[in-house]
Amino acid sequence: MKKAEIIKSWELVFPNDTNPRGTMFGGKVMAIMDKVAAIAAARFCGKSVVTASTEAIVFKKPIQQGDRIQTIGQVVWSGKTSMVVKVDVYAENPRSGEYAHCTTAHFNFVALDDEGRPAPVPPLLVETEEEKRHYEVAEFVKKQALERKKKIEESGI
Repeated sequence: MKKAEIIKSWELVFPNDTNPRGTMFGGKVMAIMDKVAAIAAARFCGKSVVTASTEAIVFKKPIQQGDRIQTIGQVVWSGKTSMVVKVDVYAENPRSGEYAHCTTAHFNFVALDDEGRPAPVPPLLVETEEEKRHYEVAEFVKKQALERKKKIEESGI
C-alpha cells in the first residue's frame, strides 16, 4: 500500500488567460488541473499516465485577472490500473489577501507500461477519516464514470 503525495502548484492569472469579463477561461483552469492531476497520478504509480476522463468539474467562484491560483491534487482512489485524482483550485487576491476555493473536480487516470498498455498501480493507503471520505466519493465517481462509458458504448455513439 502506498500513501498519496499532495501536489501543489501556483500560477498567476494574466490578461491572455481571461475572457472579456476579466475572469479566467474555464478551459484554462481545466488544463492546469489536468497537469497537476497527471503529476499526482504519475508520482503515485511511478509510471506514465493518461487522462481517461474528467468528472463533475464544479466552478464555484470566478477567478479574476491578477489573482494567484493554487492548484492542489492528490490520488484519492486506486484500482488495478487506474486512479482517481481529486483536484481543487483556490484563488488568492493579491490586493485583499482573500483566499477562496474556486473549482473542484475528479480526474480518472490509467497507468501505462512501456508498450502503452494499462499497467498495475499500487493500492492506496487510506488512514484518516478525511481520506476515507475522499476515497468513498472517488469510488462513487469511478463507478458512475464506468456506467456512463458502458451506456455510451452500448448506444453505438
